[in-house]
Amino acid sequence: MTAPIPPSSTVVLVHGAWADASSWRRVVAILQAKNVDVVAVQNPTTSLAADVEATRRVIERIDGPVVLAGHSWGGTVITEAGNSPQVKALVFVAAFAPGAGESTGDQVNAHAPPPGLGEVKPDGEGFLKMSVDGWITNVAQDLPAAEARVLAATQPPLGTDTFGDKVTKAAWMDRPNWYIISSEDRAVSVELQRELAVKMKATTVELKASHVSLLSMPTEVAEVILDAIAKTN
Repeated sequence: MTAPIPPSSTVVLVHGAWADASSWRRVVAILQAKNVDVVAVQNPTTSLAADVEATRRVIERIDGPVVLAGHSWGGTVITEAGNSPQVKALVFVAAFAPGAGESTGDQVNAHAPPPGLGEVKPDGEGFLKMSVDGWITNVAQDLPAAEARVLAATQPPLGTDTFGDKVTKAAWMDRPNWYIISSEDRAVSVELQRELAVKMKATTVELKASHVSLLSMPTEVAEVILDAIAKTN
């Protein structure tokens, strides 16, 4: 009697701060063309707890194993939400990955601030936004300026205290990890990215890309996610 074939993992994608689920659109299209089931989470970016809850709701609706990928702030979200027993692997894309009791802000402050952080401005109502010039020069500098302007115009605000929220249990401690470093990143410290990849014992790929490699090099990002599926299925 032939043993049943285990179901292939569904990919769940988590966006970063000042972004939404559409930031994954090019990666989604590539994965779908390869018949991979994929869902991009739409997070409120108001707090870690709110984003984790939104991500968990998506995971719980999936029947079977999950490969969970997070970009930037999304790395902090998957670090907490990835504790679901359905999650078989984590993929970090130019992402934060705090340990237990650590916040995103703790990781930001451990390294010299990249220039993009200087373009984050409070809106006077308890939220933060990235300036248009920040998007063009420091976040998406390897995209056409017109596309960077669209990203600036469609960005959701980030809750002012969000980067201070601490992780309670780090899923990367007991799951296989992949890490995509953006060597031209001007929004998240490249040194931090390399440090985290080593700390997590992650399978590591370094791309000559801006912070938004998921938009500027989606094929390469998708290949890493496919590798995570193949090696944990």
